[in-house]
This record gives sequence, structure tokens and C-alpha cells, in this order.
Amino acid sequence: MNRLTKLSLFAGLIFLHFQALSQATGTVNFPKVGYTNVDLVMARMPESKAMQNQLEITKTQLEKAIDESIKEFQGKADNYQKTASQMTDIIRADKEKELENLQTRIQEMRSKAQYSLQNKQQQLMAPIQTKVKAAIQEVGRENAYVYILNMDGGEGTVPFILFASAEENNVTNLILKKLGIDPDQPEPSEKSSDISAPANPSKPQPATKNSKQ
Repeated sequence: MNRLTKLSLFAGLIFLHFQALSQATGTVNFPKVGYTNVDLVMARMPESKAMQNQLEITKTQLEKAIDESIKEFQGKADNYQKTASQMTDIIRADKEKELENLQTRIQEMRSKAQYSLQNKQQQLMAPIQTKVKAAIQEVGRENAYVYILNMDGGEGTVPFILFASAEENNVTNLILKKLGIDPDQPEPSEKSSDISAPANPSKPQPATKNSKQ
């Protein structure tokens, strides 16, 4: 069941629930439903800025290690190009194998670095999400909301709320205040946490000169 189907089903269950209550009591009582943007709230938190700083440090360290391996590869590749014509077939094959292994290692380092960065981001994000959830629950209880919905499910997902006519039901500012954040402060700019990917080092072509046996 995809996300859109789940959201539609949930919205339908809410409607049926309150329709049944209105029929049973003979009155039409609509629930008090608020909405917010969880991603926006988290982006405004100082903890998110601290998380981004930690991710930038980790990203820089990982990229430095990758760059050092690339420099090692390029140095050995340049030396191979200069001396390959003087090598025996056995030595040349051994040097080419060494370069292939270095190239494979660099590709593996990139994959592991990206996974490591994503894993660290998830670990740092968990307490932030817990804090936001607690703030939302407090705002809901204090203001008698039956539901508080997320108007943006995140990148690549379907928004839970596509239209809201009453801004008074937007509880984002209440949640920010509950977290000790001034809603009127400008939003911080976001930084990318992806590992940059310089061009893959290419294996040098074997020399086309006479070789020694």
C-alpha cells in the first residue's frame, strides 16, 4: 500500500468516524483539526543547525580520505604512463592490477562514506524528531485539537494536506513557541549533506611500445 493510499484511507476513516457520531447524536460536530509542517519546524531548531555542523565535519573528513586515495591513484597512474614502456609484461600487468584495485577501493570508499553520512544523520535526527513530536502533542492537548496533521510528508512524498482555508488551524507557530523558538526569526539556509563525487579516476591505457620479456 503506497503512501497516498494510506493517507486517503486514514482521511476516509476520520470522516466516517465523525459522520457516525453525528448520526448517532443528531448533531454535526466536526473535530478540531490543526496542521503544521514538521520539516519546517525541525529546520528552525538550533539542534538542527548543530546537526548540520556535525555532518559538515564528518563530510569533510570523509572527502579528505577519498581525495587522498585519488591523489595516490593519480600519482601511480602518472608513473605508470611514464615507465610502462620499460616494464616487462609481468611487471606491467602487476602495475595495472594495482591501479584497478585502487580504483575499486575509491569507489567503495565513496559508497561507504555516503552510507556512513546518512547513518549519522539518522542518529542525530532521532532526538530532534522526538522533541518535535512531544511539542506537537503538548500543543494538541493544550488547544483541544483532535488531530494535528503534517502538511508536508517530506521530499519525494505526497503532502498530507493539499489545501487549508483556515490559517487559524495552522499550529506551526504554537509548536515553535513551545520549543522556545521565535516564529518571526528568518529560516536558516540548508546545506547539502551529500558526499561530493569528483570524476572517477580512469585507468591509464597500456603503453604501445616494445616490451621486455
